[in-house]
Amino acid sequence: MTALVALVQINAQRSKTESPFAAVATSLFAIAQTAITAATDGVQTGVSAIAALPGLERDNARLRAENAALIADNARLHELAAAYAAQAGIRISLDLYHGIGARVIGFPPENESRAVTIDRGSNAGVHRDDGVIAEQGIVGKVASVGPFTSTVVLITDYTSRIPAVVRRGRWWGIARGNLASVRLEYVSQDAPLKVGDVVVTGEGRSFHSGLPIGIVSGTQRGDATLYQTAVVTPAVNLGALDRVVVVSR
Repeated sequence: MTALVALVQINAQRSKTESPFAAVATSLFAIAQTAITAATDGVQTGVSAIAALPGLERDNARLRAENAALIADNARLHELAAAYAAQAGIRISLDLYHGIGARVIGFPPENESRAVTIDRGSNAGVHRDDGVIAEQGIVGKVASVGPFTSTVVLITDYTSRIPAVVRRGRWWGIARGNLASVRLEYVSQDAPLKVGDVVVTGEGRSFHSGLPIGIVSGTQRGDATLYQTAVVTPAVNLGALDRVVVVSR
């Protein structure tokens, strides 16, 4: 076998060509080198990816924080626009809200609830819990929907609950219906509420933040509670409703 290898090598040298054994050896070396290079590149890529993970996590956290800040800024801008409108004596521009225009066509008999009927229903795209607003502020939210009409529970109804904010000091509470008025409940005792304070909506299920609810007309402080209550006169004359806009959730 050794003599055969030597003979093949001598013949290759005489003919000045590459011996088959050398060609095979060269090919095997090239294949091995390619495999080693690929493995090395894979390891380097994996190491680089692992090394980049902390940076990616920081970027994701930063982007989440920026997104949350933008959402808060957007809500704040809505509120500032409503505040400017109230201070300047300008009504809410209903054109800014891509809702469904409707007219009030009925009140419940004998006033058994604080609700009205509007002339738009499911055929027009109205859904339960949609908010309803007028030019002066919020009216209520949709309680039930038929094909052509809907029932709207007013903010003065006992069942009405709306997240609310006292605009001057950013004090939070819940606006609950109280027949002729609205009670702003669960406001911190530390909040120096004043008659004339403007109360607006907080971000909630039926309304965006910043829409006028009403004006504080009185306050009640309890000695045995951490909270105080304010009486709020609605911004909208709910007894003389005509045109409203249903705002989709």
